[in-house]
Amino acid sequence: MKLQELASALLITHIHGDKDTEITGIEADSRKVKQGDLFLCIPGLTADGHDYAPKAIALGASALVTERVLDVSVPQLVVKDARYAMAAISAHFFGYPSKELKIIGITGTNGKTTSTYILEKIIADQGHLTGLMGNIHIKIGDEYIENKATNTQEALELQRILRKMADAGTDYCIMEVSSHGLDMGRVKGIQFRSGIFTNLTQDHLDYHKTMDGYAAAKGLLFSRLGNGFSSDPNARQYAILNADDEASQMFHRLTAAQVITYGIHNDCDVRASDIRMTSQGTEFQLHSFAGEASIHMQLVGKFNVYNVLGAIAAALAEGIPLAAIRTSVERIAVVEGRMEVVNEGQEYLVLVDYAHTPDGLENALSTVSEFAEGKIITVFGCGGDRDKTKRPLMGKVAAHYSDFVYVTSDNPRTEDPDGILADIEPGLKEVNYPSNQYILLADRKKAIQKAIEEAGPKDVILIAGKGHETYQDIMGVKHDFDDRLVAKAAIKGRTQ
Repeated sequence: MKLQELASALLITHIHGDKDTEITGIEADSRKVKQGDLFLCIPGLTADGHDYAPKAIALGASALVTERVLDVSVPQLVVKDARYAMAAISAHFFGYPSKELKIIGITGTNGKTTSTYILEKIIADQGHLTGLMGNIHIKIGDEYIENKATNTQEALELQRILRKMADAGTDYCIMEVSSHGLDMGRVKGIQFRSGIFTNLTQDHLDYHKTMDGYAAAKGLLFSRLGNGFSSDPNARQYAILNADDEASQMFHRLTAAQVITYGIHNDCDVRASDIRMTSQGTEFQLHSFAGEASIHMQLVGKFNVYNVLGAIAAALAEGIPLAAIRTSVERIAVVEGRMEVVNEGQEYLVLVDYAHTPDGLENALSTVSEFAEGKIITVFGCGGDRDKTKRPLMGKVAAHYSDFVYVTSDNPRTEDPDGILADIEPGLKEVNYPSNQYILLADRKKAIQKAIEEAGPKDVILIAGKGHETYQDIMGVKHDFDDRLVAKAAIKGRTQ
């Protein structure tokens, strides 16, 4: 494809050099550039892609996308906004793959990963070839690829993956859509079939600054659902909103898509009642615009009822029969790192959960409190270089539900782990949690080991914060660390 053709995806551009330069690939990371690539000079939060142009050219870049003319030997496509240009050019280069798929985006503070997993299973059980872009992995047909990004990928990578899905014959792509990805324009150019909103609670204020800013970023998904109506059911778009979350009112106003609501407490289109929870699963009565059903699912917790309801609403919008949806939901045993049981035959229950926000931790612990027969022992921490204001809030949540708390490291990143623990402790003190009922222990492995050593029969240990993650980020180095493996080793060590 020639540089001039790629430039045609944008109205206001200037080509400085040979417009007929052949482009065989696109890259935004100078380390990945190959001969014939177009290198995108993207200004970032910590680095400016323009500074890496010479390196990209040395590796074979045949042209650049820039926001200013550089003193280099290759042609340049000069644009006003390189990040927007990346989205538009990538979509054009890869042939607008989102038009060949039904893409359902899921956004919210908590529940995105679980919701994508549930919905993907429901749709796949109907014989559709599915793709999934989640926090744990990327699925293209039957191929699973580890997702190394903790956020929505950049527009270039998204379009590249969607092209692979389309070429593989994928019918549906279920995608987690983060607030960062929306705010930074990473999903611009992606044609969504539907958007699902899970909930909005405090997180990422280090980036968004205020809850209003955070909500506005989430709202972008729904405001971008198309403004046209169609007689073709396959061309219609849906906004699937949590009726029990106040932010849904704003998203309802923002979108032109048909709105489907779900919830437990407020009047809505897909609702659960008579919820009964145990350590083995959850039962509830489903009321929907497509009929009623009794649901007996293996997933535990009220928060998982919400996740299932959102997935059911989306599946019903796709015309999947309610009876088939119920069968799929009841087959789902566990979502990796989400209230995942670590079982080595011990007399106490060990759960690993990704809860890393105040609301997420409260969801997990309130669920545990519903069925715990013994003490509740909580092991948790907070990530470094992230929103500090949530740290004491999580301390208060842990204190409210737990009989003993081990405050430990999560991913400290570049922060002093003991400093993070010191930020959490005021939350425990604020509610007068007894000082002999919690320990500040930065070594996460030791904290997990001590919790397991102290557990008695019928006690429940919740290890929260990292879930499916298999590493711990300390001073920029990712060390092998899996809460589930550490817990298994500790249980075996105790029983020997």
